[in-house]
Amino acid sequence: MTEPPASPEAPRNRVNTTQPHTARIWNYWLGGKDNYEIDRETGDQIRRLHPGIGDYALADRQFLGRAVSHLVSECGIRQFLDIGTGLPTAGNTHEVAQRLAPDARVVYVDNDPLVLAHARALLSSTPEGSTDYLDEDLRDVDGILEHAAKTLDLSSPVALMLLGVVIFVGDHEDPHGLVRRLMDALPPGSHLVLSHTITSPAMPDVDAAVAFWNEHGTPKLTQRTPADVTRFFDGLDLLDPGVVSCNHWRPDPSDEPVPDEVAMYGGVGRKA
Repeated sequence: MTEPPASPEAPRNRVNTTQPHTARIWNYWLGGKDNYEIDRETGDQIRRLHPGIGDYALADRQFLGRAVSHLVSECGIRQFLDIGTGLPTAGNTHEVAQRLAPDARVVYVDNDPLVLAHARALLSSTPEGSTDYLDEDLRDVDGILEHAAKTLDLSSPVALMLLGVVIFVGDHEDPHGLVRRLMDALPPGSHLVLSHTITSPAMPDVDAAVAFWNEHGTPKLTQRTPADVTRFFDGLDLLDPGVVSCNHWRPDPSDEPVPDEVAMYGGVGRKA
């Protein structure tokens, strides 16, 4: 593995290299190098349980690119609050947004120490735009909003990006309420972009892979049905085609092909 660059903000002693971590496995499935042997071994075991699971990472990343491109080009969005950033890889939110609108501003939020160690890669903004990184947990809504306001104008529309992160919030922690509180703090014209691994009788191998992960890895996952995922958009105007398998959300023929249906569902909603 390529060792992360040292920085005063990077508490390397928080990085547990003896237990697999979802952000590093996701990075491995996307072809990255910011992972450890334990992550690769576990990632391969999960892939044996569910051979298509590595495609979810790709489908989710492509969904991010299409959603950000649409919001910038068609909706005029210039501000993004990306919570659950994950490890930097190709096509990060600021790269997609600032390629189309150099003045776009992006705040990344994550509480993974390895992501923090790589935060500098997320801060390579255009001169006209701005990027920032917060070491915060999704559950700390007030803290996120307070710090994000130093970079974003929260009186103007913001795109709230929650890709593959709400799955780490258990039902007892009121995940729908957390998302609602974040959206309530944003003005009309703001958008929610959310993706989430689903559970479905048609995909029992997904359940087996998640069960394996929850036994061996961290943080733990809570799967939800497509209906439960759609509930995150209550009160918002869902953009077509609604909450669907990520690869079916406004597909681009130039995207790298993935299976016809993946268990990562996503959607985009607008606050009226």
